[in-house]
Amino acid sequence: MAVVSGGTTLIDNGALDAGVSTGSLILLSTQTASASASLEFSLDDSYDSYIFKLINIHPQNDSADLTINFSTDGGSNYNVTKTTTLFRAIHDEADTITSLGYIAVDDLAQSTGELIVLDRVKNDNDMSGNGTFQLYNPSSNTFVKHFISRTASQSGGTYQADLFIAGYGNTTSPINSVRFKFHNGNIDDGIIKMYGVS
Repeated sequence: MAVVSGGTTLIDNGALDAGVSTGSLILLSTQTASASASLEFSLDDSYDSYIFKLINIHPQNDSADLTINFSTDGGSNYNVTKTTTLFRAIHDEADTITSLGYIAVDDLAQSTGELIVLDRVKNDNDMSGNGTFQLYNPSSNTFVKHFISRTASQSGGTYQADLFIAGYGNTTSPINSVRFKFHNGNIDDGIIKMYGVS
């Protein structure tokens, strides 16, 4: 057994002592798209963090970007100012295209526009995008609202894209609604699950 900062103990295999609270995910909402223009989720102050799981998100139109935006007025307007950073790794099926780099064209600098979370998803019958988006402390009246995202999709052709995003909503007003939509056409199929982190 080892003791780390603050007196927390680890048992011999490296696991946390049973007395340490590790938190849990509480499934709050599941929405299934069916030619849906958007999927929207309401938030309240019950949780310090919300996680969205994107499962087999399939666009109506080819090479569509799935985007997210936030509202502070219950969904009347999705226009929270955001600053973001993102980088992407890609690799194609023919093993001829590989890349890892910062994607300046898709980042935001104090913009109210849509934030891309799935990049140029193909609409072939067997293609989709998947991933996780986490929003921290959206009910705060003091701090800006940080978020991180990690997604994977078949994008822009026959290649796999791995997209990493971080940023913040530059508002001290509580964020109480989140919207996912493609920049072009409907969400043809797919599931988004929202979890609260307790």
